[in-house]
Amino acid sequence: MSTSQWPSEIFVSGTDTGIGKTVVSAILTKALSASYWKPIQAGLEEETDTEFVQRATGFSKQCIIPERYRLETPMSPHGAAQIDDIYIEMSDFELPDYETDHLVVEGAGGLLVPFNDDVMIIDLIEKLQIPVLLVARSTLGTLNHTFLSLEALRNRNIPVLGVVLNGPEHKSNREAIQHYGDIDIIAEIDTIDPLNASGLEETFDLHFNL
Repeated sequence: MSTSQWPSEIFVSGTDTGIGKTVVSAILTKALSASYWKPIQAGLEEETDTEFVQRATGFSKQCIIPERYRLETPMSPHGAAQIDDIYIEMSDFELPDYETDHLVVEGAGGLLVPFNDDVMIIDLIEKLQIPVLLVARSTLGTLNHTFLSLEALRNRNIPVLGVVLNGPEHKSNREAIQHYGDIDIIAEIDTIDPLNASGLEETFDLHFNL
């Protein structure tokens, strides 16, 4: 499919944490020759999401925009910020300059994850005014989480590009999300092997359809 069909800016969010947002972000970053930005990173001891995307895509640092906040502890940003004695300010977030045709922005956790006393990730999405690609698990438990996430986005009038299902193929869940969620399934992905630049690009070519 033509990469020109994708909007210039895409916010990758998820129905939960550990849902596959970073892999989907890497797929889009590689396939669209995009820049990548994760505004808030919570957890620095292991490879960060930004480091993974750069390694997997093989892109230079010119395409990788540094995080606005880097927090030590792998937990909700508001809690990690408290541990680091930092207060995350909404005013610190503006879309960064980028030299590519596309920008992929990855959220932290799900939509209703707080990052200070008053503000959640969905508020950041609303401020940035870019459409969302929602990543959901394919297996048991996904329907409730996915429908609640779609409802939250629609209540804010945030455009939703569609849903990416991550995990083993599950026809019933896919059909239910399409029907009851009134949403397109952009892709269904499972294991990517090898998880490198060629694997990311092949996955996009085979499975992603906007």
